[in-house]
Amino acid sequence: MFSWVHFLIYAIITAVTPGPNNIMSMSNAGRLGFQKALPFNLGIWVGFSAVMLICTFFCNTLSGIIPIIKMPMLIVGAVYMLWFAWKTFKSSPEIKEDHSRSDFLSGLLLQFINPKIYIYCIVSMEAYILPFYQGNWSALILFALLLAVIGFAFTLCWSLFGSIFKLLFSKYAKVSNTIMALLLVYCAASLFF
Repeated sequence: MFSWVHFLIYAIITAVTPGPNNIMSMSNAGRLGFQKALPFNLGIWVGFSAVMLICTFFCNTLSGIIPIIKMPMLIVGAVYMLWFAWKTFKSSPEIKEDHSRSDFLSGLLLQFINPKIYIYCIVSMEAYILPFYQGNWSALILFALLLAVIGFAFTLCWSLFGSIFKLLFSKYAKVSNTIMALLLVYCAASLFF
């Protein structure tokens, strides 16, 4: 039976943690304001959706051709989550800002070079979705778009709170990083149960 709880914990924790999308959205909103940063965020959403659909097609096709890759993909996914948990736990409260371009095209193109979202989709598909929905293209497309919406929602949160979110994360960094790290360890363990 598909576990919405495990899937959503992984998707939300991965989407809420700092990455190129979140940091650049926060930085842009801090510099330009939420409305002027919106074109960049919309570019992120469109690019994110495209990458999720491409990764979903790739994962479904590869899993259908070579079923033996499931366990190695689960192991890689679990190791990645544990590594990400460790990096989250040990991360500094200082969040570095990136003052690069902030238009729609920049947000869109960022998605094709953002390794975090590729791993986000591959782990989600291989560990949580494909064991139950492999070959069911309507469900897979909906899951890919759901992953993009979850990612976009937290990108907007980072953008909305801008520098306020930065201060909040800095002030309570150790507690929030510890909680996120422990939840990622839980997600890694849940892949095998």
